[in-house]
Amino acid sequence: MPPALICFSHLRWDFVYQRPQHLLERLTAHYRAFFMEEPLFDAPRPYLDRQLRKGVTLLVPHLPQGITQSEADRLQEQLLQALLIEEDLTDYVFWYYTPMAMAFTEAFRPQLTVYDCMDELSHFDFAPPELLPREQQLFERADVVFTGGQSLYLEKKNRHPNVHAFPSSIDASHFRQARRPMPAPPDQAALPAGPKLGFYGVIDERFDYGLIGEIAAARPDWQLVLIGPVVKIDPAVLPHGHNIHYLGPKTYAQLPAYLSGWDIALIPFLLNEATRFISPTKTPEYLAAGCPVISTPIRDVVYPYGQQGLVKVAADAPAFVNFADDLLSSGPQPQWLEKVDAFLAGTCWDLTVSQMEKQLRAALHQKTEVHV
Repeated sequence: MPPALICFSHLRWDFVYQRPQHLLERLTAHYRAFFMEEPLFDAPRPYLDRQLRKGVTLLVPHLPQGITQSEADRLQEQLLQALLIEEDLTDYVFWYYTPMAMAFTEAFRPQLTVYDCMDELSHFDFAPPELLPREQQLFERADVVFTGGQSLYLEKKNRHPNVHAFPSSIDASHFRQARRPMPAPPDQAALPAGPKLGFYGVIDERFDYGLIGEIAAARPDWQLVLIGPVVKIDPAVLPHGHNIHYLGPKTYAQLPAYLSGWDIALIPFLLNEATRFISPTKTPEYLAAGCPVISTPIRDVVYPYGQQGLVKVAADAPAFVNFADDLLSSGPQPQWLEKVDAFLAGTCWDLTVSQMEKQLRAALHQKTEVHV
């Protein structure tokens, strides 16, 4: 039986399909994969709900309401211990997205400890004050550290001896569907005529909704299509107008059909602490769809995408509008698309997982040698 890999995440599996899902589903080729979410406080007695998601066992702790954080940590430790016994898991890897999980996993002794640092969570709104001490604890325990982008790598490389950058990757064949005409989803088909500029992702404290309002006001004949959940901000602050359309969350499978109808894809992120180290997965996804992209100067978008002429980088609304005007008037850009395909040729989630697995094997070999 293959070893187990137990992932601890601050993100819910069914929220937005992104890096953890791409990696965990592919890691099932090497491990029995488990994905443990943060608890729900809705049960008279604690229990661990188990559901299967494309070969990954989703674990959702259900705990009593009104308990303290230390009690919640103790109960999660007990539920995890019971899982190891019931599933007869003796060889297992712990894979962390949230350092906060150290509070209930410290007593365990996995074969390997992996920290896949996909975001600088301490810079996000409502980050718990204990996060940084827990992260330091995780660095001390981890055998290997991965980062979700080059900026994060530069930030973390001096905090651990075994850090490797694995920026956002791509399921290119999935998004290349958008390069051919696809049936328009009903909600997008119902929008007024005119160029469509779109964004998909979480609309939160990183999202520059002021920029969206300015673009919409500058070009009232353009239709701005915004896809994704609104979290951690008051929806009342978002701009509204006849040409701004909030279509809500969509599944990963639905995204190519929306992209197929867009003239330009947007990355309208603020430049703040929450975006300082992000590496948006949507950048290569937009490009694989063959959609021209305009982004604010997010560091991991500027380097390499902007630097290589794959993405237009604009610092304010007038620059966004000017770039969009140029793109809309220029028509098809076969040479640009050739550059995009050449750049993305060496980028795929399968390769990322293969390279990560190589690092895990090396770390396990080194750890075994040390203990011999």
